[in-house]
Amino acid sequence: MLQDKLFNANDGRPTHECGVCGIFNHQDSSKLTYFGLYALQHRGQESAGIVTSDGTHVLCHKDMGLVPEVFSEEILQKLKGHISIGHVRYSTTGASTITNAQPLMVSHKGTTLAVAHNGNLVNSIELRNTLEEQGSIFQTTMDSEVVLHLMARSAHEGLDKALCTTFSAIKGAYSLLLMTQDTLIAVRDPDGFRPLCLGKLKNGGESGWVVASETCALDLIEADYIRDIAPGEVLIVNKDGMRSVFPWPKQDTHFCIFEQVYFARPDSDIFGINVYQARKRMGAILAEEAKIDADFVMPFPDSGNYAALGYSQASGIPMEMGVIRNHYVGRTFIQPTQSMRDFNVKVKLNPVRSFLRDKRVIIVEDSIIRGTTGKSRVRALREAGAKEVHMVVSCPPTRHACYYGIDFPSSAQLIACNKDVKAIGEYLGLDSLHYLSLEGLVKATGLTRKDFCLACFDGKYPIAPDLTFCKNSLG
Repeated sequence: MLQDKLFNANDGRPTHECGVCGIFNHQDSSKLTYFGLYALQHRGQESAGIVTSDGTHVLCHKDMGLVPEVFSEEILQKLKGHISIGHVRYSTTGASTITNAQPLMVSHKGTTLAVAHNGNLVNSIELRNTLEEQGSIFQTTMDSEVVLHLMARSAHEGLDKALCTTFSAIKGAYSLLLMTQDTLIAVRDPDGFRPLCLGKLKNGGESGWVVASETCALDLIEADYIRDIAPGEVLIVNKDGMRSVFPWPKQDTHFCIFEQVYFARPDSDIFGINVYQARKRMGAILAEEAKIDADFVMPFPDSGNYAALGYSQASGIPMEMGVIRNHYVGRTFIQPTQSMRDFNVKVKLNPVRSFLRDKRVIIVEDSIIRGTTGKSRVRALREAGAKEVHMVVSCPPTRHACYYGIDFPSSAQLIACNKDVKAIGEYLGLDSLHYLSLEGLVKATGLTRKDFCLACFDGKYPIAPDLTFCKNSLG
């Protein structure tokens, strides 16, 4: 039940929940990137862009809107080249304008450099202020632009040294792609907050490669999954082959567990975990932790579908679709304005009134953030005649802001920060409310607690953001 927050534009503010896809050594790189972005559309619906290179000439097209709205067959035909990177964007902060659409691209001393970034840099404001004092001129309000300026200032050191210098100065979450006229570079922060994977293209015997945010992008373009880009890895691909640089000492990972709860597509493997199966296990563990007598289990499609399936199978309570989704309305939380979100809440889901009448219902949700959307949905079920409405949530209460790329507002605006579970249930108009325990959530992934960033639940931040960043980015 994630929802958006409209922030005012401000220099250096964090970027996004986004998706990236890059292709190396394929004559139709722009088309493959297009389809990769199409598969990653759930990671961003505000803008889309692709940069391509034939080894000499670099071309770019980006615009506001969904992937098929931004790109036509004619446009893709013009984006010629065997290297490309692409980006779909949802801005958690900053202006939703074409200026901030990615990939971002600059030219410096004869070299063109483009970047596509997923994540948030928690020291971006400090870095930006320093760079501006030293004469840098910024064209956007995106934290990602800091990467381009740092790379340009270190270009004289050579590619490897410039990469190490640049990313040693940056703190935060970044799974990003860089591209020059002849090189594709993938970088993942040492904590591994956001996902990034490597695949091999079926390219007539030649070595073609794809790097993408999720494995579902590889599936669509029929690439073979090779491995994840390792946390702390800088992968460089050019005509001489593929090599990796590790600028940082090895450390513990801090995978964002909310990718498993909500954000990733269920047909993707994220951090080595199949998302579909993990969400089913969350539901099954919920059934053990929250035993409720009811007529049926139902999700609010599509976010709670797989946990609901797991809850139903483990509890023996049948699963039904008590509300019907209008599939021509976008994901509510990913829209950029409050007025859009309120409209979507009303138009997106419609109760099956004759089926719900006099029924005891268990709603399975993935999360509760502010609670405003959930309140209106529960009210709609009551108005449709439901006798009892219970809710189970496939993650713990979200009490703390996220600084690493998931759009959680400041803690003061999170309902679980201000109310206990009983009070939240009363606010939503429920007969009962149950959250999955943190231990149950981690168990569902098959990994251990120390593998994940759990800061939105327990307030333990792996990387402390700068105070200026907290003030400017989260209100």
